[in-house]
Amino acid sequence: MTSDDGHERVCFQLQVKPERIPEYTERHRAIWPDMAAALKATGWNNYSLFLRGDGLLIGYFETPSLAEAQAGMAATEVNARWQAEMGEFFVELDGAPDTGFLRLTEVFHLEDQVA
Repeated sequence: MTSDDGHERVCFQLQVKPERIPEYTERHRAIWPDMAAALKATGWNNYSLFLRGDGLLIGYFETPSLAEAQAGMAATEVNARWQAEMGEFFVELDGAPDTGFLRLTEVFHLEDQVA
């Protein structure tokens, strides 16, 4: 869905291998500064990850364009390194984590109903 300011709200799902959860969590305590800068520069705004105890990972971010945000990151050197390292953490991943995720369909947004 699109927010009032024209940004797409993107929610996605991945599955972290249960035995890799501690390391996955630790790596996200402080991501590489150049990775954080690249995400912001390419339109990954208000980005959060939520992890359930069995490895279900839900991500959320807002962006002017998902396609442009993914293309922008694909053009960075830091993203290639990050995706290569992170890919091994996931179950049944079709592609890199930043493009192989399952996008979830938004069915409710409070602000849409109270506006």
